[in-house]
Amino acid sequence: MPDVSMMLVAIVALALFFDYTNGAHDSANAIATIVSTKVLSPKAAVIMAASLNFVGAFMGEQVAKTIGSGIVNAEVVAGCQALVLAALCGAILWNLLTWYMGLPSSSSHALIGGLMGATVAYSGFNGLNFVSIFYKVVIPLLISPLAGFVGGYFIMVLLSWLSHKSKPKKVNSLFRKLQIVSSAFMATSHGQNDAQKTMGIITLALFLSHQIPEIHIPLWVKITCALAMGLGTATGGWKIVKTMGHKIFKLEPIHGCAAETAAALVISGASHFGAPISTTHIISTSVLGVGASKRLSAVRWGVAGSMVVAWIITIPASGLVAALAFCVMRYFGIT
Repeated sequence: MPDVSMMLVAIVALALFFDYTNGAHDSANAIATIVSTKVLSPKAAVIMAASLNFVGAFMGEQVAKTIGSGIVNAEVVAGCQALVLAALCGAILWNLLTWYMGLPSSSSHALIGGLMGATVAYSGFNGLNFVSIFYKVVIPLLISPLAGFVGGYFIMVLLSWLSHKSKPKKVNSLFRKLQIVSSAFMATSHGQNDAQKTMGIITLALFLSHQIPEIHIPLWVKITCALAMGLGTATGGWKIVKTMGHKIFKLEPIHGCAAETAAALVISGASHFGAPISTTHIISTSVLGVGASKRLSAVRWGVAGSMVVAWIITIPASGLVAALAFCVMRYFGIT
């Protein structure tokens, strides 16, 4: 049996690596539209997104508490640190696969799926907090992408109505400036929701190893997770930037501003209620909504379809990998 402290160190290191890949994988969420419309250079956009991801990570604890105590019944899995390690393995492997393929899937749901799969492998389905999963995961999973689509559609319709009498050159110039604001809002909300997920998983590991008496996020956890997210965003995921910014719908500054504003509003609202939603889902459907407001044929629905497939299989796929990882650990006697 490995030393408990070494197990905890391994979990924290792997969690921070997940946070890093999350930042790199989801960097497109905040900067794809602003890069594709050439409002900012990739370098400037990445610096802005990384900085605001860091700031957003300190804005609240609700999402972290949902991950730490709202997915599993902590009293049922108490003492099993390997469960968290297996969950991270499932999430990271799925993240890396979809990153390599350039698919904007959900790092958030990969982590949730990994945590659920490892828990079931350890203690069966009674280890899951089904009520919290239903209200904090399932309902937001269904509603938030729809909210992003509807928000993007109606914000774009409103902006088009407000600017229809203005000259195209003037409109383009105005929204090139406004898109910097909307992209900054998006980057901050991304950090607010996504960085907290890793905070929650580390806090759960600390609780299971009896390092803390209750699910409360220590300051050092907040700082290290914010740094890891920021560094990951600085690295960037340019394949996904290309998919988000070019393949779904040909964007102009007014489109990017509408999509980012709609997505950031949905993400901020979800963060307030502690729902660990997918920022990738929201910005993707917001872009689709903006495109649909122009005309349905403007959207490349084939690309959208491939993303939906990735979304559907993320939780079960990462859960299966995590369950297998836990079974391997159990076989070697390290659980």
